[in-house]
Amino acid sequence: MADYLPHTPDEVAAMLGFLGMDSLDQLFAHIPAAVRLSQGLDLPAGMSEPDVAAVFERFTDANRATTTDMTCFAGAGAYDHEIPAVVKMLGSRSEFVTAYTPYQPEVAQGVLQAIFEYQTLISRLSGLPIANASLYDGATALVEALNLAAGATGRSKMVISSGVHPHWRAVARTFAKGTGHEIVEAPLKDGVTDWAGVDASGAAAVVAAYPNYLGILEDLTAAKQMAVADGALLVIGADPVAAGVLKTAGQWGADVFVGEGQPFGTALSYGGPYLGLFACTLEQIRRLPGRIVGETVDSNDRRSFVTTLRAREQDIRREKATSNVCTNQTLMAVTAAIQLGWLGTYGLREVATRCAQGAHYLYDQLLAIDGVRAVSTQPFFREFAVRLPESALGVLHRMADEGVLGGLAVSALAGGSDPSIDDDIDDVLLVAVTERRTRAELDNYVDLLRKAVS
Repeated sequence: MADYLPHTPDEVAAMLGFLGMDSLDQLFAHIPAAVRLSQGLDLPAGMSEPDVAAVFERFTDANRATTTDMTCFAGAGAYDHEIPAVVKMLGSRSEFVTAYTPYQPEVAQGVLQAIFEYQTLISRLSGLPIANASLYDGATALVEALNLAAGATGRSKMVISSGVHPHWRAVARTFAKGTGHEIVEAPLKDGVTDWAGVDASGAAAVVAAYPNYLGILEDLTAAKQMAVADGALLVIGADPVAAGVLKTAGQWGADVFVGEGQPFGTALSYGGPYLGLFACTLEQIRRLPGRIVGETVDSNDRRSFVTTLRAREQDIRREKATSNVCTNQTLMAVTAAIQLGWLGTYGLREVATRCAQGAHYLYDQLLAIDGVRAVSTQPFFREFAVRLPESALGVLHRMADEGVLGGLAVSALAGGSDPSIDDDIDDVLLVAVTERRTRAELDNYVDLLRKAVS
């Protein structure tokens, strides 16, 4: 260990002399003996670099929970989408990977333009005129939307559909303990939000999901009517891939759109870092969290880009800031922009269509298995929930042994229970299909599930 200590014996002696001490033992005497190391560390013998690499490769080989080793049907907000080679190549360029926050436009025009293009794409995707330069993930984007709604209305009551992802709702409840927001959850009935019995009077926001976390597509007309009637903002948490074939948040009348940007070029990566999508109406532009890049001209009348409307940010307004978010997740945002630019309108539509077609084919095949039942008869996009004749977790473990990530147990996703479905959800399985899944993989899934529940 002495090889790694930065101080020479003479330097240590000089330090002890300055402190009026005779030894290092005297320096550490105030630390209880029970927590002090009484003997040398049991370190392994030294190894060469290739040998160390071989050890860690064996550790890596022991991991099977990756989409390279297993066929993935898990979803619930994080999906195994195709990432084209062009996205990986351009997104990993050093100009983006090493770029700092673009406070100085004279040295950051490339990154600023990339963010501007990203904002433009998210605006089109959401159907709303203003998008920011991204947030941490979908859950924290929802929290920022609630904060925006509170600032816009001067109210603290938030009505949230139980169809919103359980993790998102949990994050909102956690933040509410500090902000003082009152969270009211609207229950589900047959898989869709039952707004009828919810008191939204005095609400700042009405929050709905499209599709909801069970994959079901809800008619959000009632949510919009409730928001308008009570003077609240309508916040829609939407699957951005669904916008390729379905209504956008703006077309539903949303004041704020939030979403998870992971499907656009970001690998699953064991849960992050991901990308929070956020867009809103022009009326809320000064309350928009994070950063906004705007287009302007320089002193020579050349097109250029700058961060704009920064008076709402914490670096200017401190405790009076609209938001204290401290990142714009630039690398993930740039990656999303590359992926969306590569796909284009028709490419995104094809991805969404293939997801939906694969999901509906698999759904029909699974319901033909004895003991497998639908949780709801409502329409869905690319994700659906079914009931199994036994514990979903047990079935998932057996399918994993066959090299398939069979989905997610709703009991684990919802923290053990979800009264919006019923009192017992141990047998409920949530299955997602992306454009990567082939017909052969879908048929193999059906065979494995039939075997697992027989």
